[in-house]
Amino acid sequence: MERLKILVVDDESRMRKLVRDFLIKSGYDVIEAGDGEEALDIFFKEKEIALIVLDVMMPKMDGWQVCREIRSYSKVPIIMLTARADEQDELQGFQLGVDEYVTKPFSPKILVARIEAILRRTNQAVNEEVMSCSGIEMDKAAHQVKIDGKPIELSYKEFELLAYFLENRGIALSRERILNNVWNYDYFGDARTIDTHVKKLRSKMGEKGELIKTIWGMGYKLEEDKQ
Repeated sequence: MERLKILVVDDESRMRKLVRDFLIKSGYDVIEAGDGEEALDIFFKEKEIALIVLDVMMPKMDGWQVCREIRSYSKVPIIMLTARADEQDELQGFQLGVDEYVTKPFSPKILVARIEAILRRTNQAVNEEVMSCSGIEMDKAAHQVKIDGKPIELSYKEFELLAYFLENRGIALSRERILNNVWNYDYFGDARTIDTHVKKLRSKMGEKGELIKTIWGMGYKLEEDKQ
């Protein structure tokens, strides 16, 4: 299978090397750029870049400008890196079409897990029409879920919510991120709707519902059964 190509853009060579080394270990090809202008040159020259890891603060052209430029031509997944944990920055990123927003310092392993989750979601990694985790089995094409081999009935949104958890298993997800990805940006509602749907989903999943862990003050995470 051909290795997916990831563009890593950061003006700090040490940061690029850290991310590159972890991605190469995980089976990806990595191209590096040290500023925004170089990133755009590489993006338009190289073919089939699967995902971009893009720093916000850079010389010549910052990450926001690069993101705007790329988004006018392409829907390639973009993960923004920033040293600022600022809600306005995060909102700006999502409005520009950023797929994920990671604050420095971060765990390279978690960054790789987020990259893999995005590539699964955009069907560039292994095409997971059937996903399974600890006795939970989902067939997306048939719109069917089984728990330990027994079918369960889920509403459309419950199905989408469980699919998002399965695609991001092992990753802590904020309510806002779940809302943006499952309900999309056209939903002007309250993040508490997530809690209501998670409660119903857990109930329908029986004992397996306990695998959806609450991250207090943040959101939820689907954990694989360690037994």
